[in-house]
Amino acid sequence: MAVTEIETAPAPPTLREKLAPKVPGSALWGWLGPLLVAAFAGFLRFDRLGVPRAVVFDETYYAKDAYALLKFGYEHSWVREPEDLADKLFLGGKADQIWAEGGSFIAHPPVGKWMIALGEQLFGVTPFGWRFMAAAVGTLSVLILCRVARRMTGSTLLGCAAGFLLALDGLHLVSSRTALLDIFLMFWILAAFACLVADRDRSRRALAAGLDADPGRASSLGPWILHPWRILAGICFGLACGTKWSAAPFLAVFFLMVVLWDVGARRMARVRFPVGGALAKDGTATVLSLGVLPVVTYVATWSGWLFASGGWGRGTPAKNVWLRPFEGLPDLVRYHRQILDFHNSLTSKHPYQSWPWDWPILRRPVAYFYDDKATGCGAAKCSREILGIGTPALWWAALAALVVIVFLWLAYRDWRAGAVLAAYVAGWLSWFPSAFGDRTMFMFYALPLVPFMVLAVVLVLGLIIGPAQVHPRSRRVVGSLIAGGFVLLVLLNFWYLYPVLAAQNIPYGEWHSRMWLDSWI
Repeated sequence: MAVTEIETAPAPPTLREKLAPKVPGSALWGWLGPLLVAAFAGFLRFDRLGVPRAVVFDETYYAKDAYALLKFGYEHSWVREPEDLADKLFLGGKADQIWAEGGSFIAHPPVGKWMIALGEQLFGVTPFGWRFMAAAVGTLSVLILCRVARRMTGSTLLGCAAGFLLALDGLHLVSSRTALLDIFLMFWILAAFACLVADRDRSRRALAAGLDADPGRASSLGPWILHPWRILAGICFGLACGTKWSAAPFLAVFFLMVVLWDVGARRMARVRFPVGGALAKDGTATVLSLGVLPVVTYVATWSGWLFASGGWGRGTPAKNVWLRPFEGLPDLVRYHRQILDFHNSLTSKHPYQSWPWDWPILRRPVAYFYDDKATGCGAAKCSREILGIGTPALWWAALAALVVIVFLWLAYRDWRAGAVLAAYVAGWLSWFPSAFGDRTMFMFYALPLVPFMVLAVVLVLGLIIGPAQVHPRSRRVVGSLIAGGFVLLVLLNFWYLYPVLAAQNIPYGEWHSRMWLDSWI
């Protein structure tokens, strides 16, 4: 008698598998692959980091403010007449001679300048020293994005592709090789986002475990959940705001996003009152970690100014050192009002200014450095430039990818698409009110958007390749070729632009051939 084979249907996914599916593939390659990509990014960022040996663009402010923080604990005034005297003293190794009397009024909080100061402490007050931390956090941000994209897509390959694309972005590279604040702003925002994504997975696993242990909780609000990753995110947001205030819209939008994630998790777990459960059982952790903790962290970043005497607007500190921070808070509030007034009145024209609607299309980049007096390039006229511009193949593709992301969110409520859109809205649309008020702006303000633009592109590449469980092998081969071809295109575009991103000495004709638009000059 023949034996009849009985096909058994696959077991339905468990609550744990539905709420937080595991990332497939090797855990070893999940770290080794991103580390290799980060090493590649680090080579690009640290190679010739001390070139040019000059104060580049706004390094004239931040490199000196960083050194002042090391010496005084607050930003100190420096010699400004004649105009280039302070820069010459700075590069001549006589930095102590740059100081004038009294504290200096500053436009941005101190975190980014403290990070620059760490490089100066380690390697001296030199171009390499004040750019070191920018290159370090630029490299580390590539590693973080690899891991975040891997977690969001469930693919180590796509995670590595995300980091590789970020490593090849021109604006990210230039920002990683100059001592300006935006690379630190981008880093802390991305780190906070990474913590929130990790918290999403961990809290969902904890929710599933709690309901498996006591199914009766589903009939009410569900179990209490601890959120350690959310605490780290709050610290990162405080440090981001302590770098530039433009981090605040990200914090506000991500706060709302986290609440929606909590409600969605409890609804998927079939908790009877998902909204009430999220507000009652997760809400306290959210308010403390993403409401109170960022404020406490932010105020703590002003410790050097609060404890010391001589800072701009700082009254005479109390003799009792432990009373100084509390006694100085009214002075700090007044100082912040002055900073806010400064930003609201910043409408002076600048040759490299641009508007938020210009940034996605790369209409007006910023020339951080240009030298047409160099020799030795093999031509009658040579040029060296650091042009703060994104890699066009990546940025222009990201515009199309964001359209797809909007569709994914509206049609399928894909949480990944929603997270990318939330970040993009926070970092881009928040500038529009100021733009209509004629505030002076620059394209590098868009740097915090770049990791999320890359995530949008990678999510679309994942759609093009398709999941192995659904599409036949031939379909995935074609999709992989398309995705690989795009990454190769970005690599070639970056390689072509690299000389004008890293101040290489090239013939003027070759420089001019890379200025695709007149507005790039």
